[in-house]
Amino acid sequence: MTAIRGFVGASRREGVLGVHSMDSFRMNVPDLGLARDFYSAFGLDVREEGNAIGLYTVGNLHRWGSITEGARKKLSFLSFGVFDDEVGVFRKHVEQQGVQLIDPPTGFQSNGFWFRDHDGNLVELRAAEKTSPNQKSEVINASAPANTAAAPLRSQAERVLPRRLAHILAFTRDVAKAVTFYCSVLGLRLSDRSGDGIAFLHGIHGSDHHLIAFAKSDAPGMHHLSWDVGSINHVGLGAMQMANKGFTDGWGLGRHVLGSNYFHYVRDPWGSYAEYSSDIDFVSADHDWQSGDHEDRNAFYLWGPKPPDDFTINYESDHTGPA
Repeated sequence: MTAIRGFVGASRREGVLGVHSMDSFRMNVPDLGLARDFYSAFGLDVREEGNAIGLYTVGNLHRWGSITEGARKKLSFLSFGVFDDEVGVFRKHVEQQGVQLIDPPTGFQSNGFWFRDHDGNLVELRAAEKTSPNQKSEVINASAPANTAAAPLRSQAERVLPRRLAHILAFTRDVAKAVTFYCSVLGLRLSDRSGDGIAFLHGIHGSDHHLIAFAKSDAPGMHHLSWDVGSINHVGLGAMQMANKGFTDGWGLGRHVLGSNYFHYVRDPWGSYAEYSSDIDFVSADHDWQSGDHEDRNAFYLWGPKPPDDFTINYESDHTGPA
């Protein structure tokens, strides 16, 4: 069989148990039509799926997430991918950690198993194709040669289409407990943290600097969904693309310290964010990343505008009112 040029097989660290990907998520919002408009404008392939909408990236068959309508915004569950041959081993491991397995939510078929994390969030581990990158994602920040106009006319600017879900940042009541649970039960590893305020976790089989992160709050919730794009230019174009559709609130352009990615966050109609992210650090399957505990000023952003005053507010908390 002729090899497919450029194909990179799924990376794997042999002999170590751990989830390989953030496979998908589900979230409830009060207005499904608004969600459809927001994520379509963002550049995702939004599909009607019964009483929900599915979030896909253009040209990719993988469903990164689904959204249903509910009384208020709420992160419903997180689903992580494991290798097919490790589902049984993982099930036994999770039970040995003292975690009780539960039935899937009504209407869900699963080739894996379900349980609740330290905060009571629903979590699924399922056999799935590895969707975390196997090598650092390609980034092109090209410069044009002399005597050449580098930028197109604004009217001819390309539409930004994210390539994949990069990571999720979730709120937690206790960052230390989140790190302990997700490392001991799911096999993730700590990349970096800032005290008990925030922590970033990566997958052992090759992943970005973080495939999930946790920030301190008085309740669980979802802070942002991060989507990978191929250049700083795409980050800026994405911000303009959303502003042209009326979604002007957000934060960026900037560059993070922990993870190193360039970013622009766009606020969704319910107080959380969608992030255009480019050039995040990558941890390969054969590398042991040296985690650090960083003071606040060295943990947030390297450069960029001041973030909104309510950037770290959890609008799923009962103390913040309806969202």
